[in-house]
Amino acid sequence: MRELRGIGASPGAAAGPVYRLAPPPALPPLAQTFDPGAEKAAVRAAVLAVAADLARRADTARDATAAEVLRAQVMMVQDETLIDAADVAIDGGADAPHAITDVLAVHRAAFEAAGGYLAERVSDLDDLRDRLVAACLGLPMPGVPNPGHPYLLIARDLAPADTAGLETALVLGLVTAEGGPTSHTAILARTLGIPAVVRCAGILDVTDGALATLDGASGVVVAGVSTETVTTVNAARLAEIERRARSQGPGRTADGHPIALLANIGSARDLTGEVEGVGLFRTELLYLDRNDPPSHEEQVAAYRDVFAALPGRKIVVRTLDAGADKPLPFLRLADEPNPALGVRGLRVARQTPAVLTTQLAAIATAAAAADADVWVMAPMVATAAEAAAFTESCREHGLPTAGVMIEVPAAALRASQMLCHADFLSIGTNDLSQYTFAADRMCGDLADLLDPWQPALIALLASCAAAGVEVGKPVGVCGESAADPDFALVLAGLGITSLSMAPRSIPAVRESLAAHTLDECRQIAEAALAAPSPAAARAAAPAASRQLPLGGGTGSPR
Repeated sequence: MRELRGIGASPGAAAGPVYRLAPPPALPPLAQTFDPGAEKAAVRAAVLAVAADLARRADTARDATAAEVLRAQVMMVQDETLIDAADVAIDGGADAPHAITDVLAVHRAAFEAAGGYLAERVSDLDDLRDRLVAACLGLPMPGVPNPGHPYLLIARDLAPADTAGLETALVLGLVTAEGGPTSHTAILARTLGIPAVVRCAGILDVTDGALATLDGASGVVVAGVSTETVTTVNAARLAEIERRARSQGPGRTADGHPIALLANIGSARDLTGEVEGVGLFRTELLYLDRNDPPSHEEQVAAYRDVFAALPGRKIVVRTLDAGADKPLPFLRLADEPNPALGVRGLRVARQTPAVLTTQLAAIATAAAAADADVWVMAPMVATAAEAAAFTESCREHGLPTAGVMIEVPAAALRASQMLCHADFLSIGTNDLSQYTFAADRMCGDLADLLDPWQPALIALLASCAAAGVEVGKPVGVCGESAADPDFALVLAGLGITSLSMAPRSIPAVRESLAAHTLDECRQIAEAALAAPSPAAARAAAPAASRQLPLGGGTGSPR
């Protein structure tokens, strides 16, 4: 047996034979003679074929997150500058496959240099290159293997088009050599409920068909296990899935302290199963794949669908989280040297205020026609003045409950001042980690700095929670860390009032909270805060839990 270690990206255990993602098409030698007109036509035909395939995948994706990512890829492949640059390359002596490869290599270098969100899209560009080259050569699109039985999928990295279409009955787990815990692969794996490990060195050395196990929480992969081990692990996994499927009810600690468990969604079709409410309604999906912003009427219709699905329940709408780091053509924002630190989120309103006011008016119109308890929050708020201006605008539009997201350290450090104006705070731990540790979310080499168990991040979370407790206002977490059943105990112990996550993650978090009293959660949070490192914090929390007395229906020790 051989033990490999990566970063746990989606919790759960899985076992089976491993099979790797099919390699991309090999680029043939440059054609010595060709018809430039025919090659340009081949590029356009390839663009149409790839765009149609990605659009079909987006339309049939099982969740809005996947659809959002795929539609962004459609926009990228249809970009006229890409086609024009390919024409220039063909005029310079390249055939269609080489022209596409050369042009996307230039875009790839630019994305890497830009950092932030654009750097996240490098793997998307690689996927588009491979699909376009395959289309030019008349080869099948690169894709996920189908050996005819369940297996563990291994790859250098996975493109959104591959991850979004995974059959969960066939692909039991994912292991990638690259990527990070906030990559599209990791986020979509959590959304689909597939255990995943990323940044696992050595995984590509494991031969196809070898039996392996993976632990999506610890990041441990063991290759060369026995068939008995595979049977045992998968039997336990199925039993756990069935048990959690029966889990229902609101989030509560063992002694009845409420911790609302809410869903992260992108549209009404993400509302699968019974949920207490929505803690993060991402509205970006409405704005993608278009050159003009959605109209007031379009937005009202989309919001009304979600509000009508949850009468009487809380729905937290995040206003448009876009900008230079998530380019939308109609915003017409200038290029920036460091988009992750530029005009994004609420800052877009500085240059195009109508985008925000139109959205607030549409939310208000949809809310007035529904029974849902609609809350609104702005992303990338940095100062109390910004919080005050946003909440005032919400109230002017007839939206009584307005809050802000805590994603930058400046906002976390001034949480009390934020709450002088905002009705609630919602912490986005992905971006807060990125900005706290000056570590790009997609830089795999720095993935350890993005671990939510980093004591410095926990200290910022504690500060925000304490500010909310002091004035009696709610403070929630809507970052990916909320889906970790162990970390949820820390968050509850800090005083966080709600946790928002992919709907599939809710049962495990519900059961984790139900097995511990609020006082136990506080002791676990103190242990994590006092730890000198993420590993020590992660180890200290369960250790503190195991040392707690049972009594009072707290459940079995962990």
